[in-house]
Amino acid sequence: MEKHLIELRNVYKIYAEGRESEVRALDGVSLTIDRGEFVAIVGQSGSGKSTMMNVLGCLDIPTRGDYFLDGTDVRELTDKELSHIRNKQIGFIFQQYNLIQDLTVLENVELPLIYQGIRPDDRYDMAVTALGRVGLSGRMKHKPSEMSGGQQQRVAIARAIAAKPPIIMADEPTGALDSRTGHEVLEFLQQLNREGTTVILITHDNGIAATARRCVRLQDGRIVEDRQQEVDWF
Repeated sequence: MEKHLIELRNVYKIYAEGRESEVRALDGVSLTIDRGEFVAIVGQSGSGKSTMMNVLGCLDIPTRGDYFLDGTDVRELTDKELSHIRNKQIGFIFQQYNLIQDLTVLENVELPLIYQGIRPDDRYDMAVTALGRVGLSGRMKHKPSEMSGGQQQRVAIARAIAAKPPIIMADEPTGALDSRTGHEVLEFLQQLNREGTTVILITHDNGIAATARRCVRLQDGRIVEDRQQEVDWF
């Protein structure tokens, strides 16, 4: 039987454990995600969804419980090994873009590829291809400050997909965008999923969550709903 791409087993993330101020951001969460799924993790502020993304994205380690990513026990990995996973297996898209303002669009997209040790000619080609996919071939020499919010988010998407990672994690990717541009971002995520990429979308918005094939709802650090849903593809 093929193993799950992602498997959480009774995972806790506890801050100030044992103190009066203890916070259980994740409180005994168990979850599996298979290759090729499009999953929305939805919840209001304080529900634990951002902590969930940090754990799933190997940005943070569970306090207790097990996390297996493609069969690998994440809690057993070194910081260097975790960094390698973040660079090679996961593409991140954030609400605030996280672009470096002093670099050009092309340099921003190339930067993670440099960390991966990809040769200059190859990473240039990969970055150009990714920017072409998001419609920014003509803006490669611009700085982020010279672009609209929607264009900056497209740069962030190009950066996330340049190395063709098997997983895309998008944390409130439309939060800083107008509705039309946000619609375009969601459409692109659906297109990536159709091509086989596993997409995990973190959102507080039920309407945005409705664009995913599966909805996992968090409340007070626990999963209160996990259901498949019909999706009108853009």
